[in-house]
Amino acid sequence: MNRLLPSLPAALAALAIASLSAAEPKFRAQTLDAEILVGYGLAIGDVNGDGKVDILLADKFDIVWYQNPSWEKHVIASKLTAPRDNVCIAAKDLDGDGKVEIAVGANWNPGNTVSEKESGSVHYLIAPDDRSKRWKPVRLPHEPTVHRMHWITPKGKRPELVVLPLHGRGNKNGAGENGVKVISYQLPLENASTPSNWKTTVLDDSLHKTHNFDVFGVELAIGGAEGLKIINGANPSSAEHWIGEPGKVIPSQGIGEVRWGPYPNAHDAADHRTFAAIEPMHGNEVVVYSPDKKRTVLDNTLSAGHAIACGQFVPGPRQQVVAGWRSKNDEGKVGIRMYLWEDDQWTTHTIDDNTMACEDLKAADLDADGKLDLIAAGRATKNVIVYWNETPQ
Repeated sequence: MNRLLPSLPAALAALAIASLSAAEPKFRAQTLDAEILVGYGLAIGDVNGDGKVDILLADKFDIVWYQNPSWEKHVIASKLTAPRDNVCIAAKDLDGDGKVEIAVGANWNPGNTVSEKESGSVHYLIAPDDRSKRWKPVRLPHEPTVHRMHWITPKGKRPELVVLPLHGRGNKNGAGENGVKVISYQLPLENASTPSNWKTTVLDDSLHKTHNFDVFGVELAIGGAEGLKIINGANPSSAEHWIGEPGKVIPSQGIGEVRWGPYPNAHDAADHRTFAAIEPMHGNEVVVYSPDKKRTVLDNTLSAGHAIACGQFVPGPRQQVVAGWRSKNDEGKVGIRMYLWEDDQWTTHTIDDNTMACEDLKAADLDADGKLDLIAAGRATKNVIVYWNETPQ
């Protein structure tokens, strides 16, 4: 029988080889809603304080949340700027009470970069006692073409809502004299329903056409036509144009979506500047930038790529990248793919094959089983789907 057992060095070598490979991802799709209109933006958080992670959606006219685990749909705001659409949402527990605070962007009109009345809006939603009922919207000052937003919590300061417009004011075709004003709104200590109590700060105005941004603590990674800029929300003067330069479109024609990661399993602050992106805006390429700014293309077959996420969805030597696209590609399909680092190369795995025209995508452990699940909203497919992570751990 001893002859059938590998030697200790051989066993260790086999174990080392196995550790370089990621497990085959396995996800089960569950449609939560098949009747949305656009599905502009998703957010994740506990809305009602029951300890379960809920799903929030900024749809064309409605702001809704789906209650975990029944996934009952609650409309909490509607037609904030009708006939124009909502466009983005941010949700985070800011006061430690176990319930998220919510802000939304609306009045979506990207063709008008001049008029505050006709383009863009920012609303803080004040919750009623019963959070399944309608919330009170408080409209705050804004720039035209409001497009994306995130909450940040600078140490020793009040929480802030950071809002990113698509264009600089008055610009045309992504160019002009004015940069995009990245504005932070400091949550008031009291009377948040009074707009004048919200103090604002312009964090940056050097870029001219942006699309999306992500947060790492208080650091903002902003992607746009001119590349990637990193801004410290607590110290904006330390901003760094990490890829590209203001006023010059990068060779890939710009960054549409960007996320911090995918990190090695044992990553630390020294290598946290790793990014996944979709290029160009509404583009076909999924790329990764390493801390030394090396650009690696994982996929170039998307069409209107519009969502990206990073996380440890399956066991493996580093985080995975997930990307979704919303228009039919050369195969005539929409969908979602996952990219795994295994055996010193990136491999591609299909999560959704032609049922999700992905407008937005989020990752969260919805059932508290220790595994990240995926949540996606589809534009042309008009659906919200949870992809339950059933990968063996």
